[in-house]
Amino acid sequence: MERLLSNQITRSEPLLYRVWSGLYTFCHREVSAVFKSTTSARYSFREPYEQSRNASALSSSIYSEVTLRGENISLSFRTRQSPALLLYVSSYYKEHLALLINKHDKLEVRYKLDGGRDAEVLRSRVRNLADGQLHTLVVHRHADAVAVQVDQNPREDFNLTADGEFNTIKALVLGRVSESDELDPELARLASLGFTGCLSVVQFNSISPLKAALLHPDTSPVAISGPLVQSQCGSSAPTNADAAENTHHLSDQSGSVNTGQPLVNSVRTDSALIGGVIAVVVFLAALALAVVAVFLYRRKETYGNPEVKRTNAEDSPESPFNAQPDSHNAPSETAKEFFI
Repeated sequence: MERLLSNQITRSEPLLYRVWSGLYTFCHREVSAVFKSTTSARYSFREPYEQSRNASALSSSIYSEVTLRGENISLSFRTRQSPALLLYVSSYYKEHLALLINKHDKLEVRYKLDGGRDAEVLRSRVRNLADGQLHTLVVHRHADAVAVQVDQNPREDFNLTADGEFNTIKALVLGRVSESDELDPELARLASLGFTGCLSVVQFNSISPLKAALLHPDTSPVAISGPLVQSQCGSSAPTNADAAENTHHLSDQSGSVNTGQPLVNSVRTDSALIGGVIAVVVFLAALALAVVAVFLYRRKETYGNPEVKRTNAEDSPESPFNAQPDSHNAPSETAKEFFI
């Protein structure tokens, strides 16, 4: 019995390991993506009619999830677009939250927590946020108190005058916002421009919309339209937000991503092209050096052959110069024989 129990535990270890590894990867993996002006990633929250159908005690907890008295928002971005909309959260009660870079390259946090009043604009003093470098943004709200921090700059505190409840949030949008009927003209125009650049490690309370869209497109309530490219653009090293290595493409998916379309792996050919050009140049240089070496060797061999021939000619007994002493010696020997 003990042996059977131990065998069952051993057999279950690979499955538990795979499940734990998947959860660890999802929770700790930093996901970055390159956005184009037409890219839109929309994370939908639970709709009110779904809450009304649940008459149990769970309905109040579900309602509390989409009616907020505070938010914890964090994200990293890299862009040269100004103005640019970074994040937008809508509500069923014509309320919204928007994080954007204004035309002065500064951060603005816009809260509209009362459908009958204008949005309150909180402006950060940090400059040059559209310089193409990686910036990190953290926004924390509790009731009417809002704290904003950009990169390593000092935290900036603000206070809202409206009600501290964000009622029945509808959706969170990264990139272009197509539903802009409830926005004021300035924000609607900005929302229609979309976002061009890099977004990384996007977190809204306990939700990671970008990670859900790229790592679990079949099970997450995310609808994507336009090209969405997973990239390493969120790393601290300087990089081009438009160049994506080891990418996954999610493009032109109308409706929900639950259609199960696979991610297509593609690798940009710029690095391969540069490597090929360098290899060809090195090969041609080596070939030229080999040709020059062969030419010099043959030329040296050509100049060395006459000297060898001349040396052989001097050492040969059949040379005319060596034959002259023999010609002189021949008569003397004949003369000696004559007198004898």
